[in-house]
Amino acid sequence: MQERILGRTGAPVGVVGLGAWQLGADWGEVDEDQALATLTAAHEAGVTFIDTADVYGDGRSERLVGAFVKHRTGITVATKMGRRVPQEADRYNLDNFRAWNDRSRENLGVDTIDLVQLHCPPSEVYSTDEVFDGLDLMVQEGRMKAYGVSVETAAEALTAIARPGVATVQIIFNMLRLKPLDDVLPAAEKMGVGIIARVPLASGLLSGRYDEHTTFGADDHRTYNRHGEAFDQGETFSGVDYGTGLAAVRRLAPLKPEGLSMAQFALRWIVDHPAVSVVIPGARNGDQARANAAVAAAEPLPGTTHDAVRGVYDELIRGSVHSRW
Repeated sequence: MQERILGRTGAPVGVVGLGAWQLGADWGEVDEDQALATLTAAHEAGVTFIDTADVYGDGRSERLVGAFVKHRTGITVATKMGRRVPQEADRYNLDNFRAWNDRSRENLGVDTIDLVQLHCPPSEVYSTDEVFDGLDLMVQEGRMKAYGVSVETAAEALTAIARPGVATVQIIFNMLRLKPLDDVLPAAEKMGVGIIARVPLASGLLSGRYDEHTTFGADDHRTYNRHGEAFDQGETFSGVDYGTGLAAVRRLAPLKPEGLSMAQFALRWIVDHPAVSVVIPGARNGDQARANAAVAAAEPLPGTTHDAVRGVYDELIRGSVHSRW
């Protein structure tokens, strides 16, 4: 597995990681045996970075990840905090941070968490000095080795990157969300901040497996959050209208190199950007985890392919998403 440095943490991580949202909730049922098998397959394929959150299954994902890494070394675990309470800026304070951190450390079974990220908080949080003073103090207390932020918008990312203690920024970045290329990735690279690319397959749209007749379960966010009913709309299909997304994927499919699946093509496109420290596709089973990890060894895509991807984005997607996030 090709490695890159995870921003200001200084830790080397495999360029393809694992997003553990699917192992907690909101993607349909994944039982414990299936979740642990997925984690095992990912690790055996070279994955050394796992991203979870306290809100995924209300701690279930953290507990599964913690059980998995308990007797293993060389794995960087990142979690996120802040989405288990109403999203009000004044709730992002040191007392709550410590309480949330205590719970996550218990779930993960560790004294010190490798990386703790604010989980897409209200925008004003990124400009509040007391928030980052508190996070700095928690690093000094040994509660976590480093901290970062998970953001919804490019503007939030740029505000966070300017903070000297922010080690990483997690942002939606895929072939249907190109805005981070404008300013965020260059700024992060210049400042030595790691970029964690999430929602890399646009909630599965970029896998090429869906069509107009595909249905999702009632407990799947691709059913209940298409218009942002439960959380930010950008987290579901990257905020792209489902029909428009299908049209874009059909335009992108002929660009896929021989030997790669559509999902692998989408992931390789992200890995081709050196400012990205790690991409974190989710997986529901071992086969998906192994296929995702294999992308790290694939050949980089030609520049003409990257140009063509941008052309599809400019024609079909830019007008509806670029100014929103």
